[in-house]
Amino acid sequence: MTVLNVNQEQIDELHATLANRTGTTPLASRFRALFTLKAIGTGPAVLAIGDALRPSKDRPDEPQALLGHELAYCLGQIADPAALPVLEATLRDTSVHPMVRHEAAEAMGAIGDPASLPILREYLKDEDVSVRETCELAIEKIEGTEAANQAGIYGTIDPAPSMIKSFHETVGKDLGSTELLKMKVQLLDRQKSLFERYRAMFGLRDAIRRATDTEDLDGIAVEALTAGFSDPSALFRHEIAYVLGQLSHPLSVPALVKVLENKQEDEMVRHEAAEALGSIASPEVLTALKAHASADEQSRVVRESCEVALDMYEHEHSAEFQYTLPLKSI
Repeated sequence: MTVLNVNQEQIDELHATLANRTGTTPLASRFRALFTLKAIGTGPAVLAIGDALRPSKDRPDEPQALLGHELAYCLGQIADPAALPVLEATLRDTSVHPMVRHEAAEAMGAIGDPASLPILREYLKDEDVSVRETCELAIEKIEGTEAANQAGIYGTIDPAPSMIKSFHETVGKDLGSTELLKMKVQLLDRQKSLFERYRAMFGLRDAIRRATDTEDLDGIAVEALTAGFSDPSALFRHEIAYVLGQLSHPLSVPALVKVLENKQEDEMVRHEAAEALGSIASPEVLTALKAHASADEQSRVVRESCEVALDMYEHEHSAEFQYTLPLKSI
């Protein structure tokens, strides 16, 4: 979605909401302002998002981990190299929450500029395993034969290209259970590189849209993806939850609820499960989201993710066309 005839005053309006200068702006409104700026996608919008990602001099607690993660994600999806300096600074700042630093590295991979390779290689030895693994993925993405910043069929720039194309070149028709099971094997094969396993992950996601419309094939693909929640890598598990959110398939709800309710799970994974449930927006997800949006939830990242997911749920059940903020001057 592109907003037409947007001027600097309107960008500033969104920036003010996103930056929460008064300290009273609801988190859901800040998220909507962010995704409105992402949809605009111009240079001034990139600058506004990048400014919000920088630590605040007046409010050193800003941005919080959840919002910082989403800010970096959106900069990667816009794919403007102008965002690279703030993303690099975020990756270098070890005081920043690891899930934000990981997303900054992933965003560099999405932008796909070879100029990012030296810093990504530098952090292959980072103390945080998710940051290390993300740098590994981003390097392979940038050095790959396919355009690094090419969007997939879901309109997102993924950390690795879907392997669906190679299957269609071989099979030449809609995929069946044989092809889905081959991708499942690759997805769960820990002897393969993380990049190759991600290719299978996004291939299974894309197969549901392209396969013959039967519950059996949907079930194979969703079951294969949810099996990935047993992987030892929190980064891998978090990406599984992200992909299930893109699919928004009701068959994935039980597995996502189980992840959200698991207090022993990494908060990065639980946060992504919450957002996935918000995008699915079926009635049965409400109880879980409300329970973990309460003060009883000790993880701020998870609690805030559930708040945003509930706002997404309301959006999905409203007459709103897009998950964005209306601009007063349009």
